[in-house]
Amino acid sequence: MNPATPAETGSASLLLSPLRIRDLTLRNRIVVSPMCQYASQDGLPGDWHLVHLGQFALGGAALVFTEETAVAAEGRKTYGCAGIYGDAHVAAYRRITDFIRSQGAVPGIQLGHAGRKASCGPPWTQFRPLTEQDAQAGMPPWRGVSASEMPAKPGALAPRAMDAGQIREMIALWRLAARRSLDAGFQVCEIHGAHGYLIHQFLSPLSNLRQDAWGGDLQGRMRLALEIAEAVRAEWPAGLPVFFRVSAVDGEGGAWNMDDTVALAQALRERGVDVVTCSSGGINGPLNMAVVPRTPGYQVPYAARVRREAGMAACAVGLITEPAQAEAILRRGDADLIALARELMLDPRWPVRAARELGAPDYLDLLPSDYAWWLKRREQIRALSDAG
Repeated sequence: MNPATPAETGSASLLLSPLRIRDLTLRNRIVVSPMCQYASQDGLPGDWHLVHLGQFALGGAALVFTEETAVAAEGRKTYGCAGIYGDAHVAAYRRITDFIRSQGAVPGIQLGHAGRKASCGPPWTQFRPLTEQDAQAGMPPWRGVSASEMPAKPGALAPRAMDAGQIREMIALWRLAARRSLDAGFQVCEIHGAHGYLIHQFLSPLSNLRQDAWGGDLQGRMRLALEIAEAVRAEWPAGLPVFFRVSAVDGEGGAWNMDDTVALAQALRERGVDVVTCSSGGINGPLNMAVVPRTPGYQVPYAARVRREAGMAACAVGLITEPAQAEAILRRGDADLIALARELMLDPRWPVRAARELGAPDYLDLLPSDYAWWLKRREQIRALSDAG
């Protein structure tokens, strides 16, 4: 796609205007970021996921991403993480994607692999590495894989450094996961290359100490990311978009910086990736560790630079909570899409609030028709009462 501009559109609000990416049209620019729930059983989604994700489609968002979803069982962070590594997952996700589409939203999946960050407890345990005590409770620890044999944190098992053959097998897993995702009804696929996960482990010189074709200089460290992007793009229909999430800056002393991110984005664009979602941090410390102060919109400048210098669409994330703030980001040309997570947990109907605050006269039409009818009726009754 050609990145959207803040020029005049058919809508008074750019946030609420449609966006076409390849052959897919989003009803507005509001994206539900992937939010890990740690509630899957053997990687399978259940009723919790249907309700959790379905509420965002009901609330008017355009693109609803599932949580980070592992391409292999051993690629999960925890035993409760989502996956799409078996045929049983396809039917389970189809139930959810059918509902999301029925409400006018687009279902998206974020594919990932934890790499060396596998085999741990959920975030409320500070991602504590699993131990033999967990094994006695039916959750034995396992060794992850990575670019190099460096544990993610003290006390964690050292991962296995993959050889070239194992890397090829890994790329094939991503391609198969993309195929299953398409069968499951997803229309957007995002590759998770951020937050210290496997792809990020290959990108960062802090975790990739290889001197072969998969390491060393920037081109070598980008190779896994680019070959996974090629594999997913080859599997994904030409008319549907592929996104890529990157930690735009990360590492002590700026080990990965915006120049690196722009180079990666340009290479991804050449391989058919449509949108880069710009996050930050994670190679050391928490998965979503920021390397800059967490102020409102603190990651927006990353998206703005990718958009300008890589010449491709960008999705902005990071403490975007107010409709006017989101609108201003788009109007400045800093991003094409706005992604929210925790703010939507608090208010799943944030898109409706945004439409009202931004002056859309038909803001209730973002809701299902049987909701909208009753709410419009209430407004009509109030208007008559005020007039009387």
